[in-house]
Amino acid sequence: MKLNDLREARALKVTEARALVDGNAQLSPEQQAAFDKLKGEIKALEADEARAQFLEDMERRPVDKPRAAMESGVNVLDAIRAQVEQRAVTGALAEFQQEAKRQGIEPKKGGLLVPASIFEKRTTQTTTTADKIVPDDYKASEFIGLLRNSLIVRSLGARVLSGLRGDVVIPKQTGASTAYWLNEGDSLTESNPTFDTIGLSPKHVGALSSLSRQLIQQSSNPAIEQLVRDDFVQVVSAAVDKALIHGTAAAKQPVGILAAANVQTGNLATLSWANLLGLLEKLALVNVTPNAALIHPRVATKLASTLKDSTVGAEYLLTGGRVAGIPAHVTNQLDAKTGTPDKGRMILGDFTQLVIGEWGATEILANPYAAGYYEAGAVQLRILHTMDAAVRHPKAFVTVEDIGI
Repeated sequence: MKLNDLREARALKVTEARALVDGNAQLSPEQQAAFDKLKGEIKALEADEARAQFLEDMERRPVDKPRAAMESGVNVLDAIRAQVEQRAVTGALAEFQQEAKRQGIEPKKGGLLVPASIFEKRTTQTTTTADKIVPDDYKASEFIGLLRNSLIVRSLGARVLSGLRGDVVIPKQTGASTAYWLNEGDSLTESNPTFDTIGLSPKHVGALSSLSRQLIQQSSNPAIEQLVRDDFVQVVSAAVDKALIHGTAAAKQPVGILAAANVQTGNLATLSWANLLGLLEKLALVNVTPNAALIHPRVATKLASTLKDSTVGAEYLLTGGRVAGIPAHVTNQLDAKTGTPDKGRMILGDFTQLVIGEWGATEILANPYAAGYYEAGAVQLRILHTMDAAVRHPKAFVTVEDIGI
């Protein structure tokens, strides 16, 4: 079966399951057996959909292996040292600059370009604060990093458009033609599909950081470069990930899922299996099959401690990392809604309906002459990345903001 056929079949099964639950405080043995059968069929269809979606994504997104290999060889610290020492770059870093230039991407004011996965903010590192990564017997496997929010949205299947130049306009069909039944001799009524567009325009995110000169000079160990690279990834990546959820135009960010117009809303003030199925029904009625549930940690606790019903052996609403059979992802990137008391949030939907645009590459500019850094021989770093995001079909998401925590 094709992907759309699988989605429609699953939506019908969800509707049947909903009909069994509605109006029945307690299911009869026959109804419970019918419900369990539908549950198994829904899960089987979901597995078929996941396979079909994977194959479709792979066919749509061919991997550029030579470019990936080249980008993986880019050394961030070499980019910093080259600017401090005012010398030309070599190897994979030089190749990346040439490739970017061929695409018409130029760094600003003498900076160097690095692959778009390199960004973050951190405090100044010195050989005092980083003394565990200077000696020859440094053990990379023992490095103790920060406890950070998990970055999740992009990994849930968001579509990425890279190498953009100008603003992007994506056409979108909003309505279909209408079919009519006729008697002999009747004339057809003309109808036409309707269209709209969604736009992406550059939004900029960046950070200022710094490294001591001594650390840069003594960090020839490849593991040090990986630590710096990983550290850069976290803060700016976290800012991007958070904007994909909470971003607003007023904050100069991409408009995230929670702020997108026409996103569906649900109600779980009364936490129950029936109300949870109601969220799935909202999506099924617009032909959407959710691929993930994004939940706040305290909401996860509530779901994992709330039974579906009072029968012996009943499952909890969150069991085995799934909510109603949908993979659940727990992250502090999804804020609770502040109030008295606070309310927990959950987003249920098809995250492949989120499109991310990226302009150019991430730029790192090393400035050894900045006031306060020059005197100490340290290097100030500026990291900038340009991107935007939009929700292709807002009704592909249901947001809940009233879960008692």
